[in-house]
Amino acid sequence: MTGLPTLIAVPNALPPQGHYSMAIRHGSLVHVSGQLPIRPDGSHTADLSFEDQVRQAMANLLNVLANAGLGPEHLVKVTAYIVGVANWPAFNAVYGEIMGEARPARSVVPVPELHYGYLVEIDAMAAAPEAG
Repeated sequence: MTGLPTLIAVPNALPPQGHYSMAIRHGSLVHVSGQLPIRPDGSHTADLSFEDQVRQAMANLLNVLANAGLGPEHLVKVTAYIVGVANWPAFNAVYGEIMGEARPARSVVPVPELHYGYLVEIDAMAAAPEAG
């Protein structure tokens, strides 16, 4: 792998609120930063159900991928941070509904809390198809 990493522009999302990039491409790999269930207009969803928060975080993840020219079939690794291990079955159900036939490697990490009181955050790595 040669060259410097390049930023993935995501104009239809809330810009990063810290010192990080929404996504970076290096070679054929696209690394997507953790996606909270914040709506693209910046409004919060922490008052919604766990399932609705997962749907929004997944929509954010898929939006970032789309801006990189990729879809769920290009994902190679997903890590989900969920508040409370009791939410694991609900996460599995919503995740499976959204991902369909795509089955990247995955980790689910129960955590005590997340920023803004959210119940889920999801980051990922995808592989772009070889050019040519």
